[in-house]
Amino acid sequence: MPSLKQETEGFSLATVEIVYPVCCGIDVHKNFLVACIAITGKHSNTTHLIRRFSTYKGDLRRLADWLASHNCKDVCMESTGKYWLPVFNTLEKTCNVCLTHPKYVKAIKGKKTDKRDAKWIVELFKCDLVRSSFIPPEDIRQIRDLCRYHAKLTNMNTSEKNRGQNCLTMCSFKLDAVFSDMFGKSATRVLDKLLECGNSDFDVAPLIHGRCKASLEEIQAALDGELTLAQAEKLKLIRLHMETIDKLKDDLECLILKLAERFQLQINLLLTAPGIGSPLTAIRILAEIGADMSVFETAKQLCSWAGLSPQNNESANKKKTTRISRTGAYLKPLLVQIVLAICKSNKHPELKDKYQALKKRRGHKKAVIAIARKLLTAIWHMLSKNESYNAELYHKADKPPVNRVLTPEQAFALLRSKGYHIIEPDSAA
Repeated sequence: MPSLKQETEGFSLATVEIVYPVCCGIDVHKNFLVACIAITGKHSNTTHLIRRFSTYKGDLRRLADWLASHNCKDVCMESTGKYWLPVFNTLEKTCNVCLTHPKYVKAIKGKKTDKRDAKWIVELFKCDLVRSSFIPPEDIRQIRDLCRYHAKLTNMNTSEKNRGQNCLTMCSFKLDAVFSDMFGKSATRVLDKLLECGNSDFDVAPLIHGRCKASLEEIQAALDGELTLAQAEKLKLIRLHMETIDKLKDDLECLILKLAERFQLQINLLLTAPGIGSPLTAIRILAEIGADMSVFETAKQLCSWAGLSPQNNESANKKKTTRISRTGAYLKPLLVQIVLAICKSNKHPELKDKYQALKKRRGHKKAVIAIARKLLTAIWHMLSKNESYNAELYHKADKPPVNRVLTPEQAFALLRSKGYHIIEPDSAA
């Protein structure tokens, strides 16, 4: 075990209030970590205790005992890939762990060592200058991990479908031109028969579902190709892999539903929201944002955390980019899928009409993100107040005030904000 090293030199932060007199900063790596405890006395004199540990479970327990021996209950570390997870899981039982983004504790280039990094982290943290990341409780984290794995399996299944379509394209089969779903009932029966016969000399009429829009002549013409042995074997392996993935998804979904039983109240609330039609979708949202909305002070903070708010990038009175950030890699695509389903349905006109109005002014993509933000705001209020979704609140908000006086310019601006195009009298003539 490395010897204990004490350092008495500190940074000049006399004018900054010391929030954590005894705290620790940890610089995490794959096989080891460097921890620095900062003990600040009454006269703002800080003593630093630096020690190195490995990331094996036994050494992590010794790290927790070392922190407890110095009465250190507050710990800060940066998120480095997945390496922070074992450290966080070990220390969260006895300490208040602050996990922060590396950009908030980045050291100066040219003066970077592991010990200095740990020392710089603890100096920032003791003055409460570090922004903490949202880490849900352990039970939510377990469900989140399984839900993200379920999303990965769905992506893998989509990739296999694309590879199967590529096999048919290389053999000059144009089934994608006559079937909307290449792996639907009719297309699956045709592919089974094609792999069985090895050619397209068979009657497709008994295989086609009655609701198929393409005619038998078009389907027969799309089957005019040559299936090679290599592509046929590849297509069989692809379909076998798809069946295996579907089986894994079913088993995984049962496990997710079992673990999420304790959050049935929140799941039932989310099922009342627009576009959320299955418990698995509700669980996926709950796994990302958690069940306790008190960690997000406002709905705006939740939307910003999910990457649905425009950026602020202004300098010298010039606004540069206002694009949304890349955060919310799992939550944001899910909300976008829900919004796309809402916009195609007439069940929720309060959101669809808003989407249509925004689409005319700002375009499809920005309108979808705006409705996703509105939906996430509604979810925050639903979980905070334990109330079901109420569409009447949108209708009340859209009602114009009584006896409102507008100038012609304000009236035109209001109409334009609703998606109307104003035609001048001269141009109309």
